[in-house]
Amino acid sequence: MNKTSHTVATKRKKETAYPDQGWAELIGRMSNGDQSALAELYDQSSRLVFGMVRRVVNDRSAAEEITLDTFHQVWRQARNFDSERGRPSSWVITIARNRAIDRLRATRWDRQEQTPLEDVTPFLAAEGTPEQSTYLSEQQKLVRAALANLKTDQRQLIEIAFFAGLTHQEISDKLSLPLGTIKTRIRAGMIKLRELLAET
Repeated sequence: MNKTSHTVATKRKKETAYPDQGWAELIGRMSNGDQSALAELYDQSSRLVFGMVRRVVNDRSAAEEITLDTFHQVWRQARNFDSERGRPSSWVITIARNRAIDRLRATRWDRQEQTPLEDVTPFLAAEGTPEQSTYLSEQQKLVRAALANLKTDQRQLIEIAFFAGLTHQEISDKLSLPLGTIKTRIRAGMIKLRELLAET
């Protein structure tokens, strides 16, 4: 391999490692109390975190607050991060997602404002190609139509379980319904949903 090829390969390797390699180094510095590392990590990742959180809570003000809370938690738990157990980007996103779900449980559930399941898409989908976006849009239409054909109680439970992130036991406690009833209705709804989608 000549010098030019080696340089290009090295550059590509560094680009592939970013942001995880860089973020791991920043988190390591944070674990030693380096506040400038927190500022750097925020500058590099806050847009990604905010975008994901906003898709979950569908509220800009709440998303901004959750994003700040996420980095406060990242700072507090920096010493707990282990690069051998996972990627730093996944670690940060998981913290953000959990805080967003916690907010939904505390506020959206109480206001009965759950967003329909079919409107929820992975936050990275926005970065896909036009073809992927078109495909995703078509899939959403199919799911929306299928959900509309479910019994009301089945559809609502599926939306609560998969979007609000509640466990079957938590749904049972919230609705004061037997756990067995919750499981049966969700299972029946999912079976029917699969049947309807298979027919499209």
